[in-house]
Amino acid sequence: MPGTPASVDAVREGLQSVGYLADDSTSLVAFLAAKLGKPILVEGPAGVGKTQLAKSLADTLERELVRLQCYEGLDEAKALYEWNYRKQLLRIQAEADGTGWDAVQDDIFSEEFLLERPLLSAIASERPVVLLIDEIDKTDQEFEAMLLELLSDFQITIPELGRVEASTMPLVLLTSNNTRELTEALKRRCLYLWVDYPDLEHELAIVRLHAPELDEQVARRLVEVVAMVRDLDLKKPPSIAESIDWARALLLLGATDIDERTFKDTMSVIVKHRTDLDVVMERVGVKLGQPDAAAAS
Repeated sequence: MPGTPASVDAVREGLQSVGYLADDSTSLVAFLAAKLGKPILVEGPAGVGKTQLAKSLADTLERELVRLQCYEGLDEAKALYEWNYRKQLLRIQAEADGTGWDAVQDDIFSEEFLLERPLLSAIASERPVVLLIDEIDKTDQEFEAMLLELLSDFQITIPELGRVEASTMPLVLLTSNNTRELTEALKRRCLYLWVDYPDLEHELAIVRLHAPELDEQVARRLVEVVAMVRDLDLKKPPSIAESIDWARALLLLGATDIDERTFKDTMSVIVKHRTDLDVVMERVGVKLGQPDAAAAS
């Protein structure tokens, strides 16, 4: 499905071919975004596959992935562009005596001295890209305001050079862990997609896709146990990627069941905080020593 998808089913099948099992709403929103040229705001808890969706769409559409990882204090210089000041200084020093400032200024504020950052790189690309603006909720409202021109018209204004318009239409995904409320102006420009942890059968299908050699009963037991762990009040619930890692670990160890001992030996694959380890072992590990523990939960 290179370029632009032909249908919602084509999106679903394309994502599955690269290892991403999308539900109906995800496939529909991705299709509409590609056809309408609208960004997608993807919200949901950490670890549900928001970032992986962008990566998988890039693979499916055979586009380059351009990623901007957001963080507190991110500014235009790191997101859009900045000038290569050292190179500019060297050019000024190399100019012949008597060269007027106007001539020098026109020279040093040219594309030769421009350092592209992810947003400008996505706009200036000659081939369509997938632009991932990851964890937008970690930035502030001033940064969101800067994005509005990009998301509305797919263009960026550089004072020294003028307006840079996209020659191709990027597919833009903004992800958010919903740690703060985003502005209405940003939301208006986007299609919206909420991604949550999958239900048991969906996660089982994901695990089976990535670890097909794992015994089906062990795989089912695994997703049942992961669901039990996520129900606890933890600092970091297990992500879908960690469920897959656990499946692969159990496969390597030749596990034929997930009993209390196996769980204790391998639970660090899905539990990553010291205090969480104690809680999980006390609340889940002990249950696994009882018959039909997962089913009873």
